[in-house]
Amino acid sequence: MSSENQEVATPVAQPEQQNSVLSGDPKTETPEVNVDWKQNIPEDIRADKSLESIKDVGSLAKSYIHAQKLVGADKIPVPNKYATDDDWSAVYEKLGRPKTPGEYKYDIPENANVDKASLNNFSDQAHKLGLLPNQANGMVKFYNEMVSQGVKDADTKALALRESGTKELKQEWGQAYDSKLSKAGHLAKSVVDKQLLSAPMADGTMLGDHPLMIRAFAALADKMGEDNIVQASGPAYLTPAQLDKQIRELQQPGSAYWDKHHPNHDAAVQEVQTLIKKKNNEEVV
Repeated sequence: MSSENQEVATPVAQPEQQNSVLSGDPKTETPEVNVDWKQNIPEDIRADKSLESIKDVGSLAKSYIHAQKLVGADKIPVPNKYATDDDWSAVYEKLGRPKTPGEYKYDIPENANVDKASLNNFSDQAHKLGLLPNQANGMVKFYNEMVSQGVKDADTKALALRESGTKELKQEWGQAYDSKLSKAGHLAKSVVDKQLLSAPMADGTMLGDHPLMIRAFAALADKMGEDNIVQASGPAYLTPAQLDKQIRELQQPGSAYWDKHHPNHDAAVQEVQTLIKKKNNEEVV
């Protein structure tokens, strides 16, 4: 046969071989069908809002079990805006409020100074407001701790101010501090009530501890001189200002202090040195 008479066979497409179900090697997959469980319940309740959060039958079953557990539980209805005091009182009692104000118990230290009248008034108000025993006790405990801490803070501040005032007066009065303080104290106690001297001032110090008050009584005592009311035991001392005045008088120009040939020169120098030591609170031999 010649090449012109040869025909080229055209391949015939063969259908893709399919495996039967009975062949034991199926390749088919069952498509997933998303079924709305609500289609199986009556139409009139499908749109109920209580079912909006339930996505499937399993969730519905869980919700039902939970609801069944609540059946028979002691439930307390919440009063609405038209409820009376008696309605609320019934709720408070169901929650555990004592039947009478006197049944409240408080954890108060035995050594605590308690105003029983104030505590009874608090119990009355707590009962009226419906406080439970642990709530009322917690409020009393909080109040007591707050007051106690406030007292401690005030005492700490008063002590610091007293020490600061003492330091200030000691620097100002030098060796005369004890004498001046004693005279001021004698005078204050003789003319001012003790309770007034112990009264707190705005800065936290007691009236009798304030430097301004002590200075005032010390100055008044000095002016009263030798009056028996201000006599204090112990030697008399001069303040630094008084010592400076004496030193200036001894060191005046032309005085014996500057003239080595003056018969009282050594005595004047010695006295000045003694006064300087007293001013500096140094021991005088």
